[in-house]
Amino acid sequence: MSIWAQFIFYYPLVMSVIWIVGSLIFYWRRERSSSLPSIAHTPRVSLLIPTFNEQDTIVETVEKMQNLHYPNYEVVVIDDGSQDNTPQLLRRLIDHVSNLRVIRTPANRGKAHALTVGLLAAQGEILVTVDSDAILDPDALTFLVAHFDPSQSGERVGAVTGKPRVRNRNSLLSKIQLVEYASIIGLIKRSQRILGKVMTVSGVIVAFRKRALLDCGLWDSDIITEDIAVTWKLEQRFWDIRYEPRAICWMLVPETLRGLWKQRVRWAQGGLEVLSRHWHALFIWKQRRLWPVIIEQYTSIVWAVVWVVFTLILMGRMIVTHGFYVPIFWMGTYLAVLSLIQAAVALTIDHHYEHGVIKYYWWSVWYPSLYWFINAVVIVFALLRSLVHHSSSPKYAVWTSPDRGITEGMSR
Repeated sequence: MSIWAQFIFYYPLVMSVIWIVGSLIFYWRRERSSSLPSIAHTPRVSLLIPTFNEQDTIVETVEKMQNLHYPNYEVVVIDDGSQDNTPQLLRRLIDHVSNLRVIRTPANRGKAHALTVGLLAAQGEILVTVDSDAILDPDALTFLVAHFDPSQSGERVGAVTGKPRVRNRNSLLSKIQLVEYASIIGLIKRSQRILGKVMTVSGVIVAFRKRALLDCGLWDSDIITEDIAVTWKLEQRFWDIRYEPRAICWMLVPETLRGLWKQRVRWAQGGLEVLSRHWHALFIWKQRRLWPVIIEQYTSIVWAVVWVVFTLILMGRMIVTHGFYVPIFWMGTYLAVLSLIQAAVALTIDHHYEHGVIKYYWWSVWYPSLYWFINAVVIVFALLRSLVHHSSSPKYAVWTSPDRGITEGMSR
């Protein structure tokens, strides 16, 4: 078997083991207790909700924000030049939501620009950014804010990312993503926190210290994944990034293949943009704690390219009984078994928060192994797209309203 064939097999195998072991250690050390943390004082929190053409979700999101069990917060909606009924709906909400403020920008300039506008208007030192389809668990703010408490060694904390959970579960695609957020995204963040550096906060729910954002230069308005970019900027300024799975955010996910594809390509392209902007940190000794994150990102890109190239070669030659194909085919069985274990561990941990979630194991237990193949195609496509459309001139990374899935019969 060639060295590249071994790389194709062993890289996802090793990473899956790291995710499983790291997440179990995280759970045992930091997650077993579900009791509310004690906070010496409750600083003012500004909930920033950037929105663009979200007439179907914005009313529910703002109204649900009134149910939070935290005594000192405001809701700031930044309407980034919406062209649907979002502005009219927000004007009506102002009349009966006392802690709501609305800022309207004249043109679509992207999520990062909208968040920057919100920061300038925010009254709180702690900023919690959420998407316009998000519904926070009533205790989410308490769990997030506790990490910034000076009495709990929180002075170095620059951001705390919460746990996104899927609330639309009407289709197979949404149920698959429910397992993905648990068995892949959730495990990755737990293991990264144990290893020392979280690659990215989850843009759908994250709390920032305003002073940390000002220190790192705020969000990059020309990168489409502002959450990845600001994470790396904060960590290069030596701010601590934490993961708090007990701060739960219920969100909507795409339920069409087209919508899911656009979302994943955007994630991959944004990750590549961040990597191309911050690659030099790999050669700075003071940034050595970031080296594992950067190396892992480059390794994942190399793996994706190698897997796609080898697959195309095999399809072209139709060789199924010679060389490295047969060994990889049989060795793939080990990856499938590990996927079963990975999904079981993740959903068992999530059972701590939602009883009965383990039933989704049977819908998409095979997904963690398929995830690697889908992710490889997405990365290669995004890489080619970045090369073709590369431009050195700065511009706003504007957004469009994403696929929010099926709204009828949502569980939350």
